[in-house]
Amino acid sequence: MTTVGTGKYTYQLIENWAKLPAGQTFGNTSAVTTDSRDRVYVFQRKDPPVMIFDREGNFLDSWGAGVITDPHGICIHDDIVYVTDRSDSVALKFTLEGKPLQILGDRGVHSDTGGERPGDLVPRAAGPFNYPTELVPSPSGDLYVSDGYRNARVHRFSGDGQLISSWGEPGKEGPNQFHLPHSILVDEEGTVFVCDRENSRIQVFSADGQFREMWSDLRRPLDISMDSDGVLCVSEGAVDGLSARVSLLDKHGNVVARWDANSAHGSWIDAHGDIYMALGAMERMDKYVRQG
Repeated sequence: MTTVGTGKYTYQLIENWAKLPAGQTFGNTSAVTTDSRDRVYVFQRKDPPVMIFDREGNFLDSWGAGVITDPHGICIHDDIVYVTDRSDSVALKFTLEGKPLQILGDRGVHSDTGGERPGDLVPRAAGPFNYPTELVPSPSGDLYVSDGYRNARVHRFSGDGQLISSWGEPGKEGPNQFHLPHSILVDEEGTVFVCDRENSRIQVFSADGQFREMWSDLRRPLDISMDSDGVLCVSEGAVDGLSARVSLLDKHGNVVARWDANSAHGSWIDAHGDIYMALGAMERMDKYVRQG
């Protein structure tokens, strides 16, 4: 097996970790997350969109057929599932069994950013939503959405779905400028971390959207998650001839461990420190098992 990382952050790679039922294959594996029982939820771009496995990769269950058009981001917090349906421009909450709990946005209604081709730098920012990327909760109960493929904003909602504020403008250099905010995380202190993908940086904000700092030592950051010790796991994409990789960072952006890897559109670090990699167009799931 391939071994990567260093010290207590050493991992062994298991390729094609998930064991699908006979005759089945993955679609584009967009994202991945885990629940309180360490079950692994893979978000794929085919029906059924949610595939559930145990820690050893054995298939357990699935749900969501016909409910989600264009799977993008997924995370679980307190055993509530938070997802984005990208091209339908909605963000949704479900139970672990797939029962709908809440929807933000109106299906198929896109805000007026002037953007047409997903991933381009949009002419202007606008309200919710235009191809959103990820929905996450915060300790306050507020909800945050990165709105990225045809917008350049972060939106903050109350728990009952009322828009509180939005921030961000299209741009390539300055603070609070985004080119495809692709993933978002809010820690236990309310700090907001945003993967500003096409600007190859992470921007850090207060809970109310005040800019704090940016970390530029990154390559197209695709997804961000946090382990029980507060270590941030970022999957990065290839850029300018440089390979994709995984970076483990502290909350100040300092590198704890880093290695080259296949490009994971979605990734997740679980309560054990193991890392799951949703390899997107490669249509597979890999796992890094922590050894340290």
